[in-house]
Amino acid sequence: MKLIRGNEPISEGTARNCFFVNQFATPGLGSMMGGHLIAGIGQLLLALIGFALVMAWFVLTLKESYNFDINGTGTPRSYAIFGIAGLIIFGAGWIWALVTSLGLMREARQNRAMPKLPPPLPKAPPTNL
Repeated sequence: MKLIRGNEPISEGTARNCFFVNQFATPGLGSMMGGHLIAGIGQLLLALIGFALVMAWFVLTLKESYNFDINGTGTPRSYAIFGIAGLIIFGAGWIWALVTSLGLMREARQNRAMPKLPPPLPKAPPTNL
């Protein structure tokens, strides 16, 4: 499957695959596969930023926990704001990917419903009578 489709109409199978990639693998990649490059890049950036913030929360919390156990003094600092912000940002990218995926599915259904038109007839040469 191509990462970015051209100008051809999207099929239902391609739209379904884009949906699955967007919702169950990486938000944004399915949108790019479906031809929505700008939206896909935005969704992917939100997902990556959200993931980085959640990982920062995890590492800082783990580090603080080990330092607190060793020193045993004071109260441990909370880094929950990183985790909460990361979840919100990742969730925004995921929901945006869901909306784009549903739009791709709708577009595929409309493409199926449209009848295939035959190619236009060539123009007849003018006759001089």
